[in-house]
Amino acid sequence: MPYGLAERIFFPYACQTMQTYFKKQIAIPQDHGSWVFILSPLLIGMFAGNTFSIGTFFIFIAAMSAFMIRQPMTIFVKAISGRRPRTDLVPAQFWLLIYGSIAALALTGLILQGFSFILYLAFPGIPVFAWHLWLVSKRAERKQPCIEIIATGVLSLAAPAAYWIGIHGYDSAGWWLWFFTWMQSAASIVYAYLRLEQREQAEVKSRSEQRKMGHRALLYTSFNFAMSLILGLIGLTPILIFIPFTIQWLETLWGIDHPAIGWKPVHIGIRQLIVSIVWTILFILFWRTP
Repeated sequence: MPYGLAERIFFPYACQTMQTYFKKQIAIPQDHGSWVFILSPLLIGMFAGNTFSIGTFFIFIAAMSAFMIRQPMTIFVKAISGRRPRTDLVPAQFWLLIYGSIAALALTGLILQGFSFILYLAFPGIPVFAWHLWLVSKRAERKQPCIEIIATGVLSLAAPAAYWIGIHGYDSAGWWLWFFTWMQSAASIVYAYLRLEQREQAEVKSRSEQRKMGHRALLYTSFNFAMSLILGLIGLTPILIFIPFTIQWLETLWGIDHPAIGWKPVHIGIRQLIVSIVWTILFILFWRTP
């Protein structure tokens, strides 16, 4: 077949295939702020384990694949429930197959490496994911802080998983990693909702009203600060682990007294991301400090 003829036949076909399957809004999660809720626990667990191996690679791939699969599954449910065109079914199924296959291979690698017990950590995610998809089918998934907090608790299980793989076995300290990463994520979510609520205000309210509005966010961050300080003082966790939570607590105090009136959501999200990155870095540093 002449080169020019082949190009005219196959190039349009390849372009059409790309347009059908490689849709960013189906393949990649669009709520960009959620990435930190999986990457932070993974990084904390890996650095706490202090050993990087093929098992570490497998848990990273498995966790990220499980995180990524939520987007095409959500699109799939929206398509079959009439919220999106039926033409989205095929690319959604394609990415479900891709991410599912990658996750299966990574989990197989973990089993062959002797880490089959890690798979038990996946079970809590099943009912939570099912609940999310049910809400999606009912057009009720937005502004659901409760399920978001519970979901981050599931994602935070990546911390003990990566930690146990790093130390090549079970250690109860992994549960403290899970607890701390979950509590930080929960406080971050509650604070984000506060900032989004503030941006709708027409004018700055009185200080007492602002503090009343922000009492829940302050309660979460104060609990995290106090708990991390107490656990460090009694020797159950590193003594300086309260310092990362101090940053989040101070940010909440500042945010309550400086409402985000007129802020764009992306501005709020970037500031939240910066605080979470700083918290993650400090946590990694101080967890390894005796």
